[in-house]
Amino acid sequence: MIIDMHTHIFPKSIRENREKYFSGEPAFKSLYDSPKSKLSGASGIINAMHENGVDVSVVFGFPWKNPEMMKMHNDYIMDAVTKYPKKIKGLCCLGPDLKNASLELERCLKGGLSGAGELAFYQSGIDPDILKNLEPVMALCRAGDLPVIIHTNEPVGHMYPGKTPNTLAQIYRLPACFPENKIILAHWGGGVFFYLLLKREAKDTLKNVYYDMAASPFLYDIDIYKTAIQLAGRDKILFGSDYPLLQPDRYFKELEAANLSEEEKADICGKNAARLFKI
Repeated sequence: MIIDMHTHIFPKSIRENREKYFSGEPAFKSLYDSPKSKLSGASGIINAMHENGVDVSVVFGFPWKNPEMMKMHNDYIMDAVTKYPKKIKGLCCLGPDLKNASLELERCLKGGLSGAGELAFYQSGIDPDILKNLEPVMALCRAGDLPVIIHTNEPVGHMYPGKTPNTLAQIYRLPACFPENKIILAHWGGGVFFYLLLKREAKDTLKNVYYDMAASPFLYDIDIYKTAIQLAGRDKILFGSDYPLLQPDRYFKELEAANLSEEEKADICGKNAARLFKI
């Protein structure tokens, strides 16, 4: 089974008139201002799954600042799960200020969603206020044994749309504050798994942390796969394409070029996510 656990879909109204939604949403504008930035809907991802041999996709929306946009997009995710129950798992995406986040998360969990994500803090990074406001969200997911996906990125190197001001200390502090939550750090966790080499503390702090490879072909050499397996363990690595940014096939070619074993590829491309999302 192949599970793509990091994908984005958007309602038709946004796909066909994205400029209408730029006002008051600087993160959305930054990521999707260019017409080359792709937007897809539920039927689009189903077609892409068929073309790429993906069995299940985990889908989510966007962390809108506008609470009505947040609810509308989450409604679309719930509709997609209802329409394609064997193909799509959905997550509840919440705004960056996390205002009334627990109420929206409760609504979405009752509506058939399977956790929270991809939560992204494009302007602030994962600062102390974010950690405080995350507490009720993490408590709900912890009680339901549900995963939370957090957008992270490497704090060095070139700038690009969607790169946040998070630091490695901020990324590390997140699981330190919520050690019993199942946390997925998107985009390789900004490289925080390097600190699993530390003799003290880090292994325990990061014990429930998983790392997805979304956007990896744009960011890292293929050595990242072997390195991540060595440091984090193959059971903590998850295939995620960031569709429609990239097609899944791009990753499959990289995994082949990285000379991973069949067992490693099977775990990364499906078995780990199946356990995590109870598929």
